[in-house]
Amino acid sequence: MNTRANSPNPGRNRASIGVGLNLSYRVFYVWKRNLVAYKRFIIPTLLVSLGEPFFYLVAMGLGLGAYMGMFNGGSYIQFLAPGLLIASCMLTASFECLYDSFVRMIHEKIYSSLIVTPISAEDVVAGDIAWGTFRGVISGSLMFLIAVLLGALPLSPGVIIGFFALMVVTGFLFGSLAMIVTSYAPNFDFFNYYTQLLISPMFFFSGVFFPLEKFPAWVQQLSLFLPLTHAVKLARAIVAGRFEWPLAFNLAVLLVLGIVAFYLAVKSMKRRLIK
Repeated sequence: MNTRANSPNPGRNRASIGVGLNLSYRVFYVWKRNLVAYKRFIIPTLLVSLGEPFFYLVAMGLGLGAYMGMFNGGSYIQFLAPGLLIASCMLTASFECLYDSFVRMIHEKIYSSLIVTPISAEDVVAGDIAWGTFRGVISGSLMFLIAVLLGALPLSPGVIIGFFALMVVTGFLFGSLAMIVTSYAPNFDFFNYYTQLLISPMFFFSGVFFPLEKFPAWVQQLSLFLPLTHAVKLARAIVAGRFEWPLAFNLAVLLVLGIVAFYLAVKSMKRRLIK
């Protein structure tokens, strides 16, 4: 799509492609636009985003957990809930910035409409990533409430604040990673490579369902390259209330990857929009 000629300030857009990000307060307007549209479908989208994680929590946490022993001094559902909550945040933020962003860009032409206003291409992409982060936090928060009702998570100010911060970081990271994939996607089928080759293995080999110590050594080493592994470790530390120095490495991995992924997502998506 050729929008350069119609852009209110094409020189600014071109100059920032190879130099840096040109973001402004208008990122908020993109986020707000998505919120207004989201209100029309809030009930079905919430049910869909909660469906699979809730199924795992109930079926495996209560069903399979009844046949399993103690995990780190607690029940299996207490072991499962922190990782599943963060995984729910990851899945929602990822799918929002994959399929929904692709629809807004290609089918609804919303991106094209926005970048011919004072809103820059960077603002549009950053606003969509912010929206994906918000959706991830909402999904994780609902999962948190369900886990609390099932007795799988404690309810305290420290746990609430810790999980909220971790969900923001996790949603931001995986929303940015998904947006990079979207920037190269020619169609919906392209997303299967990302979801099947990265998201699905990460869901099962990041310590969400079973302790990583029970896996072979090579799986444990491989898991260190999966961002969800570091988020799950932090989630369990929040529940346990134990913050040790090695956890600083896990947090640093999420923050650094999130910043790098966000930068690459904005740059690569801008190249697709401004041609």
